[in-house]
Amino acid sequence: MPKTTAQPKQKPTKSMEAALWESCNKLRGAVEPAEYKHVVLSLIFLKYAGDRFEQRKQELIDQDLKEYMDTVEFYTAENVFYLPEECRWTYIMENAKQPNIFQIIDDALSNIEKKNKQLAGALPNNYYSNLGLDKTKFASLLDEINRLDTVRDAENDLIGRVYEYFLGKFAIAEGKGKGEYYTPKSVVNLIAELIEPYDGKIYDPCCGSGGMFVQSVKFVRAHNSNQKNISVYGQENTNTTFKLARMNLAIRGISADIRQGDTFHNDQHRDLKADYIMANPPFNQKDWREGNQLVDDHRWQGYDTPPTSNANYGWILNILSKLSTNGIAGFLLANGALSADGTKLAIRRKLIDNDKVEAILILPRNLFYSTDISVTLWILNNNKKAHVATKNGQEIHYRDRENEVLFMDLRQMGIPFEKKYVELDQETRDTVVRTFHNWQQQGHEQTYRDEPEYCYSATRDEIAQKGYSLVPSKYIEFRNRDEQVDFDAKMRELQAEMRELLQQEEESKEELKVLFDKLGYKIY
Repeated sequence: MPKTTAQPKQKPTKSMEAALWESCNKLRGAVEPAEYKHVVLSLIFLKYAGDRFEQRKQELIDQDLKEYMDTVEFYTAENVFYLPEECRWTYIMENAKQPNIFQIIDDALSNIEKKNKQLAGALPNNYYSNLGLDKTKFASLLDEINRLDTVRDAENDLIGRVYEYFLGKFAIAEGKGKGEYYTPKSVVNLIAELIEPYDGKIYDPCCGSGGMFVQSVKFVRAHNSNQKNISVYGQENTNTTFKLARMNLAIRGISADIRQGDTFHNDQHRDLKADYIMANPPFNQKDWREGNQLVDDHRWQGYDTPPTSNANYGWILNILSKLSTNGIAGFLLANGALSADGTKLAIRRKLIDNDKVEAILILPRNLFYSTDISVTLWILNNNKKAHVATKNGQEIHYRDRENEVLFMDLRQMGIPFEKKYVELDQETRDTVVRTFHNWQQQGHEQTYRDEPEYCYSATRDEIAQKGYSLVPSKYIEFRNRDEQVDFDAKMRELQAEMRELLQQEEESKEELKVLFDKLGYKIY
């Protein structure tokens, strides 16, 4: 099986995220840890906007255009916010120890939002003045943020990284309890490299802080494609996270239709048909609908209604319903979705019989800051028949892969990252992407072959014989290592199934009670 042998990356003793957390932790008392990320992220926005402004200002000087240093259009033309002096990071730092520093920051955020329509509703309003922070400790936090080189780090989704790290530092309902995991850059890059969103509509039904869009646009630029050829659509339920997404995309000049609301109960893109979908839905979301809610929803058309006990298959069918005729989706789910029984099995059987599942990739553990579990990357494709498509100006010939699914096991791949994490580095991703595209396309120099402990192309008949399980280890041959059962994951899966069965039993009892009541008999 392909493995990378690169040495662990050399990192500073204290990471940027850890240093920011330490500075925030000094504010404990006035601010709870759950609030730290909101305290920091608007300041990072101001630092980033200020750095980009100063960079553009220096470019104008270097180009002998000094007389245009205060002309708004010379900044906005390069997707740079023009900042009045009192909104600039340099001004904030000059006044960092002044008694009115909180009002200075609130005014800066308010003025920037007023002058930039794409930021409407994205920035906090009179936030810092009402926190009751210690000014001396806050000045230390400003000093820490001032050390960030946000221009150099611009493509690495700095806002998303800090957001995810801070989520991982506290286990409360808005973090782990809701399965809220920022998707690491290397995982987003892998999804983009697999589904190749060169042009068309890109959609994320649970877009979080917008990291999927940041990296997909970076992919487009890296392949010399025109960013204007893609349209970005997203939805996010949590208000503060929705604002982060708007902020995160605006500072990168990414125009997007991002809306707030519960994707299941208040679908803001009901009629959208997307060419590409990239998503990391909340894992194993419980009680996402009640009783008869959404039973006849158009998104489940042709499939069973997903069970109330777990939203995984609700997300799958929502994503499938949004795909265009030739649309392709890459999204993450907890491993339990690969083999769940009951209604989930019935839906999975139809997905396979309808030939919508293209690939299943099981990923390494420790990719996320917030959880160490291994997750699965699903690829759904609305057109697996042989056809020719144009991507990035080139014709791509897709061979007829009807009724086949590619299984890949990446658990032993990647490199160490910041001691206890794993990163899917470029070499690893190149290997995986090459395998997938060789399997998927015609005309490559190398042909696809099944490889023990790494990949296997299974037919629909084989999958049917395995009870429609999509667990890769049921198909990939293992020679050099024993496949061990993940008992914890299996118990969680059984727990969810038992909860669903008990709930169904209670519902059946209620139905019987109503029936006997109508007949004039009491059963208890």
